[in-house]
Amino acid sequence: MNLLIMGAPGSGKGTMSERIIAEYDLLHISTGDLLRQAVKEKTPTGLKAQEYMSQGHLVPDEIIHDLISWRLSQDDAKKGFLMDGYPRTLAQAKDFDNICQRLNIKLDMIIQLDLDEEVIAKRITGRRVCKNCGAIYHIDTKPSKVAGVCDECGGELYTRADDTLESLKVRLAEYEESTRPLLDHYDGQVKIERIDGDGTIDSVFASIKSILDGIR
Repeated sequence: MNLLIMGAPGSGKGTMSERIIAEYDLLHISTGDLLRQAVKEKTPTGLKAQEYMSQGHLVPDEIIHDLISWRLSQDDAKKGFLMDGYPRTLAQAKDFDNICQRLNIKLDMIIQLDLDEEVIAKRITGRRVCKNCGAIYHIDTKPSKVAGVCDECGGELYTRADDTLESLKVRLAEYEESTRPLLDHYDGQVKIERIDGDGTIDSVFASIKSILDGIR
């Protein structure tokens, strides 16, 4: 199955994506991961994207489109995928529609995670990411065993430049203006399931799993 997961920054898309791909053996396609890899490798695309990411702004469509088109054309995408972080705008959604049509891909379901802004702010400011492997932690809900050290690889944990209240305000404003209209775009085309994201990781995933088990 081919899925798209949506939600405001900090709504739990990354955490739920990890659980979904592990349970259903899907390919996780995250624009954030693709972009951070490009930034880490200091490719021309990565350097250009970093200018936008460090200020909390969305990366231009031409950069994202090329990354997604390439990733979906790889053989491992044929087993089914979970798209995380793309599309984020109506223009990107139309680009994504064209990519899917060209590659003969059918989107089966959209999972929309809903969460209050106050809860999102607490989640964002407490998030920590491994500089080495990209594993995500939270100082309250998912702390590492040793403060500042990744459980998986021993790498250093850090706060991303866009994980601040100031940056969050910019990102939430852009989300409300640009991303929420996607639900209207896909309404009637793709099944949309709205999930309450304000719960434990296990309880939120249980809600998602009960739905996905019905289409597997």
